[in-house]
Amino acid sequence: MPVNLTRNAIAMMNSGDVNSKPLVQVVDIKLIGNSQERYRFLLSDSESTQHAMLATQLNEQVRTGRVKKGSIIQLIDYICSTVQNRRIIVVLNMETIIPEYEIIGNPKLLTGSEPEANKSMPNNNLFEPSTRSTNNRYSAPAPANKAQSFQPTIQPAYQPPPNYKIQGPIMKNEAPARIIPIAALNPYQGRWAIKARVTAKGDLRRYNNARGDGKVFSFDLLDSDGGEIRVTCFNAVVDRFYNVIEVGKVYLISKGSLKPAQKNFNHLKNEWEIFLESNSTVELCPDEDGSIPRQQFSFRPITEIESAENNSILDVIGIVISVNPSVPILRKNGMETQRRILNLKDASGKSVELTLWGDFCNKEGQKLQEMVDSGLFPVLAVKAGKVNDFNGKSIGTISSTQLFIDPDCPEAQGLRAWFEIGGRNTASISISKEIMPGGSKNEIRKTLTQIKDEGLGRSDKPDWVTAKATVVFIKTDNFCYTACPLMIGDRQCNKKVTQSGNKRWLCDRCNQEFEECDYRYLLQVQIQDHTGLTWVTAFQEAGEEILGCSAKEMYLLKYELQDDTRFGEIIRSRLFHQYLFRLKIKEELYGDEQRVKSTVVKVDKVNYSAESRYLLDMVTKNLPNRKQF
Repeated sequence: MPVNLTRNAIAMMNSGDVNSKPLVQVVDIKLIGNSQERYRFLLSDSESTQHAMLATQLNEQVRTGRVKKGSIIQLIDYICSTVQNRRIIVVLNMETIIPEYEIIGNPKLLTGSEPEANKSMPNNNLFEPSTRSTNNRYSAPAPANKAQSFQPTIQPAYQPPPNYKIQGPIMKNEAPARIIPIAALNPYQGRWAIKARVTAKGDLRRYNNARGDGKVFSFDLLDSDGGEIRVTCFNAVVDRFYNVIEVGKVYLISKGSLKPAQKNFNHLKNEWEIFLESNSTVELCPDEDGSIPRQQFSFRPITEIESAENNSILDVIGIVISVNPSVPILRKNGMETQRRILNLKDASGKSVELTLWGDFCNKEGQKLQEMVDSGLFPVLAVKAGKVNDFNGKSIGTISSTQLFIDPDCPEAQGLRAWFEIGGRNTASISISKEIMPGGSKNEIRKTLTQIKDEGLGRSDKPDWVTAKATVVFIKTDNFCYTACPLMIGDRQCNKKVTQSGNKRWLCDRCNQEFEECDYRYLLQVQIQDHTGLTWVTAFQEAGEEILGCSAKEMYLLKYELQDDTRFGEIIRSRLFHQYLFRLKIKEELYGDEQRVKSTVVKVDKVNYSAESRYLLDMVTKNLPNRKQF
């Protein structure tokens, strides 16, 4: 990215300017001085150069490499003085803007800044205490016809050094920070400001760790040079800025700290991330800045997604050709969410599945379904979709994903034109595996004996399989537990609670007491198929599907009403029913023993029509492998 140095900065400083705070480049650095470490710079404004002396309190910046040959710096406090008939810039305070950069232009030494008579007589003791005069009239010129000449030294009266009046501490500067491009940000800058548009804003999230409860949110910025960076706020800073930040608005932001970006959560092409602090400033720019785009895409054709790495984040655009209904899905953490699958195609001749999760299903997903059902096939731009390579390649939404229906951009217009002139009828090949008849996406069917014989669950990651089996026994001891009903953000705590002496329920995690607790299933169920049997654990939603009523109802029957007859009837009525069990299989440590645990993630009643289609499909696939007699 090109850097514009302050034009005529060297000439202005030589003329007495001390207020412009110019942006200059360090062309050369030399260590001088015998008794005291001093550094001499050669500064450039891309046209002219000038020697400068660095104040000793700034030496550390050179020693640590924050300032080096090629660095772009901003002069904060400085003065230009005549020393031994030479103009020298004394740098009292500065900031590093770019630590390393190629030499800009072909600058020449400013005419008149260093007379020819003095160029061959460098003085390495500039600004050292001395009784020798710096006035040229006290020095006699050397004879031209002598190789060596000793002239008598004239000792002038003592003259005190110039008194530079500086208000306040040398390092303090209250002037507004200079606006720099996002691409120029680095942790070594003391003061900076950026002007950028908010392109995305994350939800307010709450967390709990060893240091206690907290809250966090982040937003993404884009500036006029195309630079992007993420900004994150924690706790008290969230209260200051969460309601201030709006997507699409332009802000002037300064006084934040830069830390390495966490690439597991940050997909932006920037190695740094801004963390706002208590003294940070965020100012809304009321006037619309047309030089800053509203969004920036880097679209990949669907055919290239086929070779993309798993879990990589990318932008894709395509025509929505089908939208499936939204269905509830149980996450690994036991929480229920929504999932909706749709298909995109583009001019590359390929199509891909896009999986919408959570709120995307009911917002953009519902609108897309209505459009497709009415015969419209909208263009959908997906920013920051996540690649999944399980059974083919697909794209899924994450918290930072953004969806744009029929966006106003050249790529969308080109895709729409292609679709209207013939792309609608062009066949496309899906890079995502098709759903098996009678089964769900990415379904792996196993028998109970296969789960054991194949050693599933004994690797570092859990195995996920589907098994068709019958419930043959349900343990009735400890079939549920008392759970915390409080919400942490958008999730229920669900941790086990205990009853205190005052008959109120106490949650150690939330550190709160309450009158009523929740009841959640922790069922131990034995299931059997034609190959064998095994024990599985069913939590809340799976337990309700198996028993047909809530854990609280069963708890009241057994412990409050003590109606063992009705309780037993419900249990017996649920035996010998066949289900499709979606299982998570993982080896866990119990005491000193490793055991494989099977957890029911989802349970569905067998749809015999769909199951028949599944079995017919399996038979068809295996027919070519049968021997012919």
